[in-house]
Amino acid sequence: MTSITPANEATLLRTHIGSTLRQARISQARTLRDVAKSARVSLGYLSEVERGQKEASSELLNSICQALDLTLLSVISDVSISLHANQAPSLTVVEAAA
Repeated sequence: MTSITPANEATLLRTHIGSTLRQARISQARTLRDVAKSARVSLGYLSEVERGQKEASSELLNSICQALDLTLLSVISDVSISLHANQAPSLTVVEAAA
């Protein structure tokens, strides 16, 4: 699973988590309504989580992951990998010793 995140929102962890959850839901061809019902959260709340507008508690995030047949660990791991892969390399210029 790969996270797709708009560049202007890349700094918030909740945006990456939401994008990862949305991508999982879309790849499973499931609707917001279906996942929200399975996770026992409101459709509006799930939509806000997916868009990175709400930061879900660990309990609610776990419930959403279970509804998507994912583990919380796999989602956090995917987000971590995505963040690491998209980070521009930091270059430092070091002068040679005389």
